[in-house]
Amino acid sequence: QVQLVESGGGLVQAGGSLRLSCAASGSILSINAMGWYRQAPGKQRELVAQITWVGTTNYARSVEGRFTISRENAKNTVSLQMSSLTPEDTAVYYCNAAIRSWGSNVNDYWGQGTQVTVSS
Repeated sequence: QVQLVESGGGLVQAGGSLRLSCAASGSILSINAMGWYRQAPGKQRELVAQITWVGTTNYARSVEGRFTISRENAKNTVSLQMSSLTPEDTAVYYCNAAIRSWGSNVNDYWGQGTQVTVSS
């Protein structure tokens, strides 16, 4: 069984910074892409940033230049450093990973979500 556990959300003032972390654990053979999504009230879940096994990154246009995604393959972790936060960044942030487990194909896994609230 595979589990993703997030940490690091919270309340911050506009212009501030937060760092989100996510650790994958369980019966993991390999992890392909890892990423962060977010869902604001009344809106669809959207991709924020994604990073491949070799470190290729992809960002939503709205966060480019402000957010940085990174991962440590040896620890099965992914992080999202968020800077210059605005109230529009307020959302529940979800960690996502494409994971191959022992004796299984690649499946998509999600964390439980962590709230990020940016006050103006």
